[in-house]
Amino acid sequence: MTPSPVRSQWIDIAPGCAGCLALPPAGRGPGIVLFQEIFGVNAHIRAVAEQYALDGFVVLAPDIFWRQAPRVDLGYEGADRQRAFALMQAYTPAQASADIAAAVAALRARPEVGGARVGALGYCMGGRMAYLAAAGTDVDAAVAFYGGGIHQQLERAAAIRCPVQFHYAERDEHIPLAAVEQVRQAMAARAGAAAAELHVYAGATHGFNCWARASYHAPSAALAHGRATAFLAATLF
Repeated sequence: MTPSPVRSQWIDIAPGCAGCLALPPAGRGPGIVLFQEIFGVNAHIRAVAEQYALDGFVVLAPDIFWRQAPRVDLGYEGADRQRAFALMQAYTPAQASADIAAAVAALRARPEVGGARVGALGYCMGGRMAYLAAAGTDVDAAVAFYGGGIHQQLERAAAIRCPVQFHYAERDEHIPLAAVEQVRQAMAARAGAAAAELHVYAGATHGFNCWARASYHAPSAALAHGRATAFLAATLF
């Protein structure tokens, strides 16, 4: 079997904090900070890092639960799911802000990025972190997949100056369509800011991108990945 053209390794981001770095076949390119779901930098997130690395990006997935459970790797049901929610509830906004800033800075400093642009991408809780990265750091673009709680932090929208893309499920049990509309209106109301895209996927539910979950919806996942890749290519290359 031919080995993967993507090289992945764990690297240090800040004291105590590590992340999984995936390099594209060319060995260098623009950067993407990939923010995890509540289940850690697990097999799925590592595979997503490799997926975007194959698209030509240098991808860094920071281990944001490093304070409570370094390199935790959880599944989606039963005791793993309960532990994931407990880790999320213990994770504070101040910790999130620190981790977002550290990950963006660490990726910008990588020689494989070499001064190229850097974006943020995230799923679920990570989608909210990608949104906060757009509001609070110097990322050049952000993509948020079904980011829970974004509609409760819309006061941050005015600070966003980079292009942002949102992906939501039509039947998300955690994010009602009324909340999605609030996000749409808040992003549209920003004066003088880069345009935002927002896509809603018919028939999909929360977590539709994750092929390891029962909620996986292949047509929506394929369409969303294509849109996200085209958006990131247009803004970061």
